Amino acid sequence: MTQGTGWNGWDAIIDLGLAEDIGTGDVTTMATVPADARSSARLVAKAEGVLSGVEVARSVFHRVDPTIRWETCMPDGSHVPEGTVIAEIEGPSHAMLVAERTALNLIQHLCGIASLTARYVDAVEGTGACIIDTRKTLPGLRVLEKAAVRHGGGRNHRVGLSDGVLIKDNHLAAIGGEDRVTRAIAAARAAVPHTLRVEVEVTTLAEVREAVEAGADAILLDNMGIDEMREAVMIVGGRSLTEASGGVNLATVRLVAETGVDLISVGRLTHSAPALDISLQFAL
Repeated sequence: MTQGTGWNGWDAIIDLGLAEDIGTGDVTTMATVPADARSSARLVAKAEGVLSGVEVARSVFHRVDPTIRWETCMPDGSHVPEGTVIAEIEGPSHAMLVAERTALNLIQHLCGIASLTARYVDAVEGTGACIIDTRKTLPGLRVLEKAAVRHGGGRNHRVGLSDGVLIKDNHLAAIGGEDRVTRAIAAARAAVPHTLRVEVEVTTLAEVREAVEAGADAILLDNMGIDEMREAVMIVGGRSLTEASGGVNLATVRLVAETGVDLISVGRLTHSAPALDISLQFAL
């Protein structure tokens, strides 16, 4: 593998994937393909979807051999029909074959996330609700998976624990006491910069009222029913952002959005999105 000329934040991920796949060498390619062979190929979407990871795939090929020629035909964020040529590639056959699987694993996974996100975004169109992701990502891939959510039209919640305060049920359980929501919000306000949003997870309408009165910037409505969620939005009355979370799927997301919540977090965008079928097709 050759170190590229610049740092794009993906290098460690790509190097790990390549090392995992290559091991001590691609014995099939070395045994069967002439060392000086050159090939041309096309990266093709074999299903309709939204692209993400095109630049990541390009980086995989260039990490293996920077002389490989890559021409992007459709950029990240593009909605593409089945059969769309995403990129055209030409270079040493050995390097292209070595890069193939790692590049495909990443781009198929990321396109799957972008495509699923787009379906959720389309489902709530016109309601005013925004689809957001969670921290339910594969270890090491968060920066790429959250970019894929953006490519699909969604928005990112926290990238990591340092990006904002989110007081969850286990925090409240550890704090204890009848007024734990109020005390947790007050403690967060006193301890963190005012630029960080303070959000608290609640499960009852009584906790919604307490969170509003305590001055939460955002209130996460955890696993509430549609009617209860609608009442919670009325109680908040625009004084805090409202976020719906828990068990949201494509069959229910429109109903959730129509309660008036501002945000709908969907963990399955990153933890359960099916890969989009993409292939690398060598010219004969």
